[in-house]
Amino acid sequence: MSFAHLHVHTEYSLLDGSNKIGECIAQVRELGMDSVAITDHGGMYGVIDFYKAAQKAGIKPILGCEVYVAPGSRFDKEAGGGGSDRYYHLVLLAESNLGYNNLIKIVTKGFSEGYYHRPRVDLEVLREYHEGIIALSACLAGEVQKNILRGMYSEGKAAALRYQEIFGKDNFFLELQDHGITEQRQVNQSLLRMSQETGIDLVATNDIHYTYAEDEKPHDMLLCIQTGKKLSDENRMRYEGGQYYIKSEEEMRELFPYALEALENTQKIADRCNVEIEFGVTKLPRYDVPEGFTPWEYLNKLCREGLAKKYPNPGQELAERLEYELSVIQSMGYVEYFLIVWDFVKYAKDHGIMVGPGRGSAAGSIVSYCLEITTIDPVKYNLLFERFLNPERVSMPDIDIDFCYERRQEVIEYVVGKYGIDCVAQIVTFGTMAARAVIRDVGRVMDLPYAYVDSISKMIPKKIQNEKMVTLKRSLEVNPELKKAYEEDPQVKELVDASMRLEGLPRHASMHAAGVVIGREAIDEYVPLSLASEGSLVTQFTMTTLEELGLLKMDFLGLRNLTVLDDAVEMVRKEKPDFKLSDVPEDDQAVYDMLTQGKTSGVFQMESAGMTGVCVGLRPQSVEDLTAIVALYRPGPMDSIPRFIACKHDPKLVTYKHP
Repeated sequence: MSFAHLHVHTEYSLLDGSNKIGECIAQVRELGMDSVAITDHGGMYGVIDFYKAAQKAGIKPILGCEVYVAPGSRFDKEAGGGGSDRYYHLVLLAESNLGYNNLIKIVTKGFSEGYYHRPRVDLEVLREYHEGIIALSACLAGEVQKNILRGMYSEGKAAALRYQEIFGKDNFFLELQDHGITEQRQVNQSLLRMSQETGIDLVATNDIHYTYAEDEKPHDMLLCIQTGKKLSDENRMRYEGGQYYIKSEEEMRELFPYALEALENTQKIADRCNVEIEFGVTKLPRYDVPEGFTPWEYLNKLCREGLAKKYPNPGQELAERLEYELSVIQSMGYVEYFLIVWDFVKYAKDHGIMVGPGRGSAAGSIVSYCLEITTIDPVKYNLLFERFLNPERVSMPDIDIDFCYERRQEVIEYVVGKYGIDCVAQIVTFGTMAARAVIRDVGRVMDLPYAYVDSISKMIPKKIQNEKMVTLKRSLEVNPELKKAYEEDPQVKELVDASMRLEGLPRHASMHAAGVVIGREAIDEYVPLSLASEGSLVTQFTMTTLEELGLLKMDFLGLRNLTVLDDAVEMVRKEKPDFKLSDVPEDDQAVYDMLTQGKTSGVFQMESAGMTGVCVGLRPQSVEDLTAIVALYRPGPMDSIPRFIACKHDPKLVTYKHP
């Protein structure tokens, strides 16, 4: 093969691309190509997923972005008089790791400094971060092409030479496209002439927005969802002609018989692009310890002081357990991690901000307990440290911490102040088009009656037992009523089929409720940033991706329940000024009587109707009983709750599978 697609929008060109990464890579491989680019509009949300999927399939991933370039300064928010000249398109591809890092900087600047309808950069930014990047002149919305269309050939040529001067002689290409649009054919003739006059090489691309030719209609529906239009509306944004799919090399050769060199240049560019992304190497921030200490010595000091405070007569066994945990923490490289968490939890407690007692596996660590990150005694409850940190399974420790809902932001602000505003960011999360919602969206776009669409969407189950998510495919398998409607009513079939093609696409980027990332250097040294729908700067990569890249991700969870407890403590202190929450004994019979009577309203994790029923049936009498209830009440073990309750009240019913 001697062709590679270099202008590809995936599902992360939000509500504009329906080309799912997995399907895209599979199709490229099916067509016998060995490399493919990702060039989403304005952002790099999908590059890591794309990189991993391509590598797994033996395809070379080319990481890029189709950026928006402001006609003047990126800071000028009233540019260009008319709507069409707020920005031009330009395709950027990372040739090397330096280029990838520069691309991250460019894309971040678009959001942090140049945002005006779109994330825009300007020539100043491109000049500063041009190294290691190959640029293509993009589609009809590119600066060169726009000038040609206006009959301003010499201005277009000047723009091309300007880009060549910025990126370097062999790093800027004039981009030919042909989707059957008259204007493209006119522009292509001028680009051929311009190439001869300037010596700037040509490259031929297809502006891919969906995977297969038959995706044209579902993609058109996606554009309607984006713009709030219906398929029947005359004046709306559309991609005419159905040519925006992943074409084979043969199809591209048929389109450009007069520019075979432009096709071959795609492969030459692909061969030049080599970016290596590093996974699993931790990049913890530095924690400044008092003078005279190393972080390791300081952690040991804090833990020994904590051990003496928590266990007045610790004995050999506890001292050994602490030594063991500390040695594992040191060998896995997480010394500073514990100091960072200890520090912001201490800040919260010192400033009267209510902190949860601990959740998840971190409560199994005596180090966490001695540092007062958690307040549950792991020895008393025989909790396992290895569930939290295990040398056999190297993954970043995960300590989720609950803070008073009203004051959580103060803790985040403290962390920003300590590590620097550039080194702390909140994390993106994506709203996706789920089964029921996508049916409603597509139904509206097709202009079907509301009640009709509503009745179809209600046939999709809210939950399918033991399955994480409900899909349309599974819904057809488990609901005979939906299957019957699908098979007998052509309109239902059209609605469901189109919805299945769009199902699961990301709909919008927003800010994760709790996730915060803390970097050793500025965050945009590692990952690109963007604006979430709330207007805050967030990472463009999700939580799991950040962890894979070795960055420190923390969950600062705001829990209303802690705020309620805080208020309750204040009320008690009016009568008993010295009262602390820890004064409440764990064996308070009145509490167990209350739960047994089903008075669980307002009790964290116990207040759903199902949980209340379990409390009444089990009649808990200890913390261990409450632990069992919380552990069992989840998909899977839930089915065993009646048997568990029966065995609890009549131990003779207990049988063991093994002597």
